[in-house]
Amino acid sequence: MAAPEPISRTYRFVMAALSPVVRTWGRLETAGTELLPESGPVLIIGNHDSYWDPVAIGMAVRGRRQIRALAKSTLWKIRPLAPILNGMGQVPIRRGEGDAAALDEAIRQLSAGACIGVFPEGTMSRGRTLRARSGVGRLAVSVPEARLVCVAVTGTVDIVRVPKRPRIRVEFFEPAGGQTDPGESPGDLSARLLAEIRERAAIAIPGRRRAAKRYRRAVESEAEKPAEPR
Repeated sequence: MAAPEPISRTYRFVMAALSPVVRTWGRLETAGTELLPESGPVLIIGNHDSYWDPVAIGMAVRGRRQIRALAKSTLWKIRPLAPILNGMGQVPIRRGEGDAAALDEAIRQLSAGACIGVFPEGTMSRGRTLRARSGVGRLAVSVPEARLVCVAVTGTVDIVRVPKRPRIRVEFFEPAGGQTDPGESPGDLSARLLAEIRERAAIAIPGRRRAAKRYRRAVESEAEKPAEPR
């Protein structure tokens, strides 16, 4: 068995600094963490309803694996944040542009035995039903030896809703439909995994009262639009 991947000092520091928010205030509950191998290539696939989701997932397996998330490239434009993201081994990706270079880098790291985290919806749901992006499937098909582990995160949208106290739950599980199937297209694989995750983590609207109200109106407005002809 390969030796566990070392966890960077920056990653440990960030997880420790945010622990009071997620573990204490958020009353973090975890399940299925034993399904995450301590070494070797792993692809973690989860739902994305809050900015706190990647932190909660990382906190759930703190000390076990360093999760290298595919994060939106605009975060690197925030000067103080860029060195922290680099120190944590995060991979910048230009969302909605089919960023082949970012996927190639993620494939390289995954092949080398890293643990890569990705959200198949590509961005926060904000209460919307989003289709699964094929990038997750491309990663899995490109590195078929990688272990697929799904994760359902709930409760993170309540972190900012003070004085309401959140109850965060992070549940890891193996996809019921099985691991990577050579006969399955990347798009179909991504859709299958997302469907299983959403069965355990319903779409949730983030933000405090004003922001949540805006997102809810946007969802309702979208639902009222006439369906486009096929």
